[in-house]
Formats: sequence, structure tokens, C-alpha cells
Amino acid sequence: MNAVGALVGAGVASGALLVVSSWRAARPTLAERVAPYVGSRSATSSLLAAPVAPRTLRTGPGLARALAPPVVTDLSRLLEHLGSSTVSIRTRLAMLPDRGGVDGFRVEQVLWAAIGLLAGLVIAVPLAATRGLQPLPVAALVLLGAVGGALARDWALSRQVQARERRIVAEFPTVAELLALAVGAGESPVAALDRVARTVDGALAAELDRTLADVRAGATVAQALTSLGTRSNLAAVSRFADGVAIAIERGSPLADVLRAQAADARDAAKRELMESGGRREIAMLAPVVFLLLPLTVAFALFPGIAALNLTTP
Repeated sequence: MNAVGALVGAGVASGALLVVSSWRAARPTLAERVAPYVGSRSATSSLLAAPVAPRTLRTGPGLARALAPPVVTDLSRLLEHLGSSTVSIRTRLAMLPDRGGVDGFRVEQVLWAAIGLLAGLVIAVPLAATRGLQPLPVAALVLLGAVGGALARDWALSRQVQARERRIVAEFPTVAELLALAVGAGESPVAALDRVARTVDGALAAELDRTLADVRAGATVAQALTSLGTRSNLAAVSRFADGVAIAIERGSPLADVLRAQAADARDAAKRELMESGGRREIAMLAPVVFLLLPLTVAFALFPGIAALNLTTP
């Protein structure tokens, strides 16, 4: 009976949420109510306007399409207070050019929350039927599944951004060397960026393509490089972009600046490799200290303890 009650309660709550959301969507906003009094009147007669179809009760897919946007909007506002802010999500999505906007990500969060809700129901209903759980723990488990699904989507986005940043950091020294060679051979900065973007393949090459798109859209090379540094959110790429932008604005020898930037990128990659090796070395001590050393001590002490037990009368 508890499982049936939980399902009935979930159905009633879902129906109430849909009714409230549809009622809120049907209410005119303040701007819509004030617009007829402050807007300019049309020069044509209202008799020439297309007839408006009478509002009827929607059923089937049309009803779902009408109810889904307000529900997603309300849940997106809830996720704004629950998880990461819109600014944080927009900053991370800027690192993933293939991803959509913040609204699309919020919709994905709602879908992941729905999947977590269903998973919570699948786990909670058998537990309630077999072990007699009360409705409150069942509801808490279902709510925990929904919240976990939404937070899992945010965590997955952070993991995607971190993976892309690691690829960019790994590709950056090689790209900097190629840019220095191309500019040293006599090519302009835009031509060098275009050649390197067409030659290499990877995450940094995609960022160079976006920089070239900004240049072709009317931005200067310095502005496009500054946008690259801001968008990448990586210290090495930001220093490189700012250094090249300043060199272009002040007329400094660009080839020398690029060679120096490439050398700095190589040194930074070496330091990162040494730091990573140090962290891995410390991590390797954990199984030695907590697994192998206790086993060694146990094997060393066990014969003596067994002998003492045998000799004891």
C-alpha cells in the first residue's frame, strides 16, 4: 500500500505542477497588459488583420508542447538557485563551441533530473513494497535522485571543460612553435593563424578558427587574440594572446615575441610535467604504505607470534 500511495502522490503532484504551470503561462505579463496603451497604433484597419482562431482545449502533442515550456522555465529557475549560476555555465559553455546556450543546458539539466527522478522511483518503490518504508523516506529518496541528476549534468559539463583545457594545454607549445616559424618565414599574423589552423587538428585549432572568424567579421587581430585569451580561461594561452596583441599594437618584432612565447610555453609544459610526476609519485606511496608495508610487517611478525603461542604451556 505504501508503494501505491507513493505512486499516487507522485501522480497528483505532477498533475498539480502541470496545472499551475499552464495557468502561469496563460496569464498575460505586465508588458502585455500595458502594451496596448503605450504602443503606437497601426496605420491599417484592424478589419484587414488575419482572423484569430478561437482558443480551444488542446489535447495530445499540442498540449504537451504548450505545457512543456513553462515547466522547463520554472525548473530552470529552481536549478539557478540549486546549482551553478548562469554566469558560470556561460563561461564553461564558451569553452565548448559545439554546445548550445544556457537555455539548452538548463533543458538538459531538467532531462537529467527527470532521469534521476525515475531512477529514484525505481529504487524507492521496491524498497517500500518489500521493507515497508514510510512515504517520507520514499519521497526523500526520489527527490535526492532528481537533485543528483541535475548536479550530475553540471559535473559532466565541468569534466568536459577540464578535458578540453588539458588538450589545449598539451597542444599549445606545438602551435606556438608553428606560429613562430610561419611569422619568421615572412607571413602576416592572420596568414600564420590561418596556416596553423589548417595544418594542425585539435581543440586549439578550433579556437584559432574562431579567432579567424572574429577577424573576418571585422575585429582587429589584437581584439580577436584578446577574446581568445578571455575565452580560453587558461593562463598560458592568455599570456600568449596578450603578448602577441601588444606586439601587434606597438609594432614590436612579432617573430621574436612568438619565439619567446613558444619558449615560455615549452618551459611551462615541462614544469607541468614535473609537477604531475611529483603528484603521481606521492600517489604511488599510498598503496605501498597502506597495503604492502602492513603485509610485510604481518609476514615478519606472524612466525614469531605463532612460535610464542606454541611454546606457551
